Amino acid sequence: TKWRKHRKILTPAFHFQILEQFLDVFDTFSDILVEKLKKESGKDSVDIYPYITLCSLDIICATAMGTILNAQEGTNSEYTRSVKEMCRIFVIRIASAIKSSDFLYYLSLDYQKEKKALKILHNYTNSVIALRKEQLKNVTKVEKEEDVDDCGIKKRKTFLDLLLQYRMDGQAISDEDIRQEVDTFMFEGHDTTSSGISFVLYCLANHPSVQERVVGELRTLFNDDKTRNATYKDLQEMKYLEMVIKESLRLYPPVPLYGRTVHEDIEYDGVIIPKNVGIGFNAYALHRSPNVYPDPDKFDPERFTAENQAKRSPYAYIPFSAGPRNCIGQRFAMLDMKSVVSKLLKHYELLPSIPQREPTLAAETILKSSTGINIRLKPRKF
Repeated sequence: TKWRKHRKILTPAFHFQILEQFLDVFDTFSDILVEKLKKESGKDSVDIYPYITLCSLDIICATAMGTILNAQEGTNSEYTRSVKEMCRIFVIRIASAIKSSDFLYYLSLDYQKEKKALKILHNYTNSVIALRKEQLKNVTKVEKEEDVDDCGIKKRKTFLDLLLQYRMDGQAISDEDIRQEVDTFMFEGHDTTSSGISFVLYCLANHPSVQERVVGELRTLFNDDKTRNATYKDLQEMKYLEMVIKESLRLYPPVPLYGRTVHEDIEYDGVIIPKNVGIGFNAYALHRSPNVYPDPDKFDPERFTAENQAKRSPYAYIPFSAGPRNCIGQRFAMLDMKSVVSKLLKHYELLPSIPQREPTLAAETILKSSTGINIRLKPRKF
């Protein structure tokens, strides 16, 4: 199938040696985030989600296409607005009985807005692909072997570069396939990590003892030097932070519902599920099942010690889905989340908002809060 062929082509793009090259991207844009949040420091409340979303867009655009979107600086607002518009329309089409009908939707104003937004997004991606193809054509054999830029610095291979290289090496992948894969990475990557990071920060703000333990881990790793950027080894050694992130993803899975289509008749628990039937998986409900997680609504990172994880089925925890069609970018996402969260914790103490406000979870494709994800920021002495 096309999916299987593309999965095989894409898997090497998420090898740790490739992911390691993205650390400077994570640092560059999380540094901007730290600066942008200074104006919110000391206020009673800040909705952290919009800030994290723009940072995630910057990171995803740089790692996927190698372009600087400057979403946090607001200099490419047309593209950023189009991304937001497509996310909004996607939710509307699922939630609205009228707009789920193609015929009725095509008569609506939202369809006109979708066409306009898609044109902007596709034009941007296509222009980047065309430019990069031209650049790759002109790369000399020596440059390719040395893999350096004009300054002699080792180049970072973006997701797009790898796809174009596969095509040049004879892999059966078209320009349209490449555009679709890059756009998918952009959309699925930025929205899910925005949700994931925002809820991690909310959990830390409301559990000070957990936050202090994470900060203690960071102080040990960085020798109290908050200016030093994290290495790949540092991120791997953030064991407790990883437990915290996993527990936050359990309580607030960025993709709360998954769908699969059965390709053959399957008997499950005495029931025959016919071929071609769609099945939904509720990750949110599973993660809060008392049959799997005692006291399921309690935030407890200790659930993710190696010993406790070994006691559960691997399918009891599915924030990145599971099986052959699981999230191909989950290692990228974990590195991204660790990098951004650790950077913020080195600069800010996270506190509950005043008044304290719990998220009002919204029934969307990506888990969000209709009232924002509100916390308080205070400068930290690291």
